[in-house]
Amino acid sequence: MIHATKKICLFACTVFLGISCKQYLPVERENIGLDTEIANRTFSPILGRNTVFSDVFFKGSTSFPATFKVINVRRRSGDDAPELRNVLPVKVWKSAYTGLETSLEEIELKRTVENRPVFEIGEKSGNLMFWSSGNSNFIRTVPDSGYLFDLEISNSGGRRYFQDLQIQPRKEVPYTPSNFDELTGMPTSFNLSPNAPIFLTADTVLSGLSNLRIGNGDISLSFNKKLNSNKSQLTFRFLDRDNKFINPDKFSDTDWENLIHGFNMVKTATGVTYDVAYPIPLARVSTRFTSNGGTTASVRFAYRRIGFGNAVEENYFGLNFAIYEPGDWEIIFRFINYNPKFTND
Repeated sequence: MIHATKKICLFACTVFLGISCKQYLPVERENIGLDTEIANRTFSPILGRNTVFSDVFFKGSTSFPATFKVINVRRRSGDDAPELRNVLPVKVWKSAYTGLETSLEEIELKRTVENRPVFEIGEKSGNLMFWSSGNSNFIRTVPDSGYLFDLEISNSGGRRYFQDLQIQPRKEVPYTPSNFDELTGMPTSFNLSPNAPIFLTADTVLSGLSNLRIGNGDISLSFNKKLNSNKSQLTFRFLDRDNKFINPDKFSDTDWENLIHGFNMVKTATGVTYDVAYPIPLARVSTRFTSNGGTTASVRFAYRRIGFGNAVEENYFGLNFAIYEPGDWEIIFRFINYNPKFTND
């Protein structure tokens, strides 16, 4: 009987201790850490394109998820800056762009138009976003002193403020490679050159020269936007040293059908035109049409000829580029000093 009583007491104590332990387990509380910091306090978006500043916060000991807000956006003078809160239509992705889309319609079905403030923050991500709807017609740009704003980070454990962060917008640069000065918005030179690998034999009859190669500096590159056109297209043209059109068929090894993510290709004796969606590239995604991690489109023009010693010689040149401003654009390559040699030796 005594032995049974001991068992009952032991069971009761075990239950009691179990309940007590559950009652006194520490509850984890959310926290805003004093070691949370801003990685960069100055942001310089180039207007006319979507710019995302990620990894703005050093998390430290702050509990996530947290909520982020941009507050007190103002000019450096202290005056309110309603221009950065302007709500304007922008295209945003509602499903992922892959580079495998087979039509403009398929691309546009993945995008939708939303009204967004020119400048905003991801409520849960903390990413700062400057949308392409912002332009220098109404936003102050360098060398103006720009804007100041404050950031709030909060959770159920409290909130913290980061004050006097700076925005110093720069003027539009509609394409890259570019000859535009971001401070003035004006061209700094009239000549650009291709920026991709090149191997081209020059067509020259100058005495004493053989197997002369054309370099990137021997090609003048220009971007031309057609005025008063409502088309969304891109055309590639080639000019010789006498400003005469080179038939694109001369570049016979070019994969014209897959040169860019464009559609309804039309090839004539003076150029090759595609229907395209802008910007180019459409998103920072690596695809067969891009280079540099999806930051630029990549094109390559090539042909073969029989060179010295009856060797098959592959000739080529290319361009890594981006166009941020929608429109009807031409990219024109002009051979300045020597024409490519298309004939066999």
